[in-house]
Amino acid sequence: MRKIVLALISIIIATADAGAQQPVKLSLDDCIAYALRNNNAVKNAHLDMLIQEAKVKQTTAAALPHINGKGDFSYSYIIPAQFIDASTFPSGGVTPPKGTIVPISFSLPYAASAAITTSQLLFDGSVIVALQARNTIVEMAKQSEQITAENVRYNVYKAYNSLVIAYKQYEIIKTSLTLARSMEGDLVKTRNAGFAEKIDVDRTSVQINNLATDSMKVSNMLVVAEQVLKYNLGMDINTPIVLTDTSVEKSWQSNATLIAEKENYERVPEYAVLQTALKLNEFDLKRYKLSAIPSVSGFWAYGDNYGHTRFNNLFNTDWYAPSSVLGVSINAPIFNGFARQHQVREARLNIEKTKNNIDNLKKSIDFQASTSRTTLKNSMLQVQSQKRNLELSNSVLDLAQKKYKAGVGSNLEVTTAQTDLLRAQNNYFMALLDVINAEADLKKALGLLK
Repeated sequence: MRKIVLALISIIIATADAGAQQPVKLSLDDCIAYALRNNNAVKNAHLDMLIQEAKVKQTTAAALPHINGKGDFSYSYIIPAQFIDASTFPSGGVTPPKGTIVPISFSLPYAASAAITTSQLLFDGSVIVALQARNTIVEMAKQSEQITAENVRYNVYKAYNSLVIAYKQYEIIKTSLTLARSMEGDLVKTRNAGFAEKIDVDRTSVQINNLATDSMKVSNMLVVAEQVLKYNLGMDINTPIVLTDTSVEKSWQSNATLIAEKENYERVPEYAVLQTALKLNEFDLKRYKLSAIPSVSGFWAYGDNYGHTRFNNLFNTDWYAPSSVLGVSINAPIFNGFARQHQVREARLNIEKTKNNIDNLKKSIDFQASTSRTTLKNSMLQVQSQKRNLELSNSVLDLAQKKYKAGVGSNLEVTTAQTDLLRAQNNYFMALLDVINAEADLKKALGLLK
């Protein structure tokens, strides 16, 4: 019995281990690649591009032949009659008196028809322009997809590094909390031996309580920061993850090269979209101008008509009469209440508006690039300053601990040094986060966030 129970416990434990979800290890590049596959905004942007391709193919269909078939069958159980003057149609040499009105049926009870019609557009200015603009429309949809992808990269980049910084802050607080608790234990022993005062123990207890509170706050912030990253990735927020790119200290050389990079509007996706929008507005203007030219189309039709007094002759070809027609149709617009003139004016105004938007975007790119450069420079200086403060704080804490252990320093000095080190560490990593965010902003402004 005991062996059976042990076997069941082993199976339960193995099943629980198999069902437990393993953490997903993610680098920054992995996150960006995952987001570009799973983020709903990226998916919808790709679907929008496919929708535009489908719409363009619908436009292409207007220039191709259109073929339609039609068949009819009817049974007139009450045949309609037409009234005529019988004197118009003498019969057997006898002419009825004028004004003799009689009903006559001209149709048969069973009737059927089958026809096939074909039409081909030969010339239409609007369709020609639409065919010319089809590649531009698809190009604009692809550029819009690129903008969405760039925004997702930008958000993932910042969310990933924010989470890395949050983890480092949490580790700093946990380490400080461990050191403070260790010191508290030493102080309690020293006080029990009569070599320390109660105020020293209380001061350390206050520090421990503050660190414990900060630890819980940062822990809660970690949960939110992780969910923000998963949201941007398009990942289930319950999926456990492990970040592998945890080194936020980067070489300054790459940032110096980035700061020296000049603006190039062609690299910015928003600029490319506006340039394409300008082309489409110009196509609109051309389309409205050509709409004044007549459109020409050709058509051909062939059919058979059937009529009889008996249904069983429906499949007898002797009772079918064929017909066919071939022709050309010309549709010439003459006057439409000045609608075309107003459409042309609207198209010209849209062109001017798009040009203004392009000029404004150039200025916006210049402004954002200049601001981001300045922010990045200041953030780099701040990191260097905070790094020096961090080194000094480590030295001060090391010296305070040595003095305390040698019996020539006080607990207050150690506690103060620990607090200063914690502040210096937080300031250093926050400065690093400012550098990362400024770098992302500058890359986005320069169109380099690939």
